[in-house]
Amino acid sequence: MARSYRAIVSVTNDLYTDQRVHKVCLLLQSQGYSVTLVGRLRKNSLVLERPYATKRMKLFFDKGAKFYAEYNLRLFIFLLFHRSDLLVANDLDTLLANYTASKFKPASRLVYDSHEYFTEVPELIHRPKVKKFWEGIEASIFPKLKSVYTVNESIAKLYSDKYRKEIKVVRNISPLWNPVALKTKSELGIPEDKKLIIIQGAGINIDRGSEEAVEAMKWIENAVLMIVGDGDVVPDLKKYVLENQLSYKVLFFGKRSYAEMMNFTYFADLGLTLDKSTNLNYRYSLPNKVFDYIYTGTPVVATDLIEISAVIEKHNVGKIIHDFTPQNLAKLLTELLDDEVLLNELKSNCLKAKEIENWEKETEVLKQIYPKVGK
Repeated sequence: MARSYRAIVSVTNDLYTDQRVHKVCLLLQSQGYSVTLVGRLRKNSLVLERPYATKRMKLFFDKGAKFYAEYNLRLFIFLLFHRSDLLVANDLDTLLANYTASKFKPASRLVYDSHEYFTEVPELIHRPKVKKFWEGIEASIFPKLKSVYTVNESIAKLYSDKYRKEIKVVRNISPLWNPVALKTKSELGIPEDKKLIIIQGAGINIDRGSEEAVEAMKWIENAVLMIVGDGDVVPDLKKYVLENQLSYKVLFFGKRSYAEMMNFTYFADLGLTLDKSTNLNYRYSLPNKVFDYIYTGTPVVATDLIEISAVIEKHNVGKIIHDFTPQNLAKLLTELLDDEVLLNELKSNCLKAKEIENWEKETEVLKQIYPKVGK
């Protein structure tokens, strides 16, 4: 009987919306691994259906230092007592448990997938003691790692310069998407007689431009902003919308499956990605939504961040806003929505670009990191 090779992939989220990790798990399966994905179960976690094993741990603490301590302890115990040939740590908040477990399991290969420049996320910028704690973990473990990859060249260079290590790049690009069994606008609950603007994804958080996008709707006529996803600023956005009587212009659809989210994106005339350059992590970010927009033929409006601007300008699939204010955003969105010729040109360019910018091409690097096992 052929030997079974087992991979345990770990994250701190509830697994539902993490498309990068899901794609990596599918690739590992195709390379011959039996995969278990480990995360956490939250009160609002949706039912999960995956073609590989999943483990969502129910924790006492939901956030803060106690959460990270509890999760890493629980994860360490899980890793210690489950056989594995491969451990994949996603981001710094799972690395300590994985690295410690790997010391007790020398036959288990450890790979680190850094989705962002973790020590520069906005949640840490103004918390020097917490930031120093995570920097200490990174500095103590990172130099000892043998296999590391991250999401773009900018972040790879930061890590490479800091730790003098080779860092591979696997961009966070979606698999090629084709519309299948789409619901109608009516079924989705979106207007059929308005232009549609969308912000979508799991990270609708501080410093990612959603506040300005909502405020910009004060000056935009005959259009609706769809917010499809969730994040820490959504409650404040809903409050602002109510206080400013914008409920007819700003629609909230909450967290949706990837297929549902892409259904909304498919009908959008413009897609927004508006991260601010408030920290190194955002400055060098390349959100998955950029490619989601491209695949659905939805022109992109973005702030002037290095990696995002490079994609948009290379393929002419949208516009960059250089002086980012609600008023300037409203002006740019109005100009684009009123110019059907330009919109159609940008949409056409999106459909050409998707043949170049896709996950299928990125997997060639992943296959080098995770060679086939077994027969």
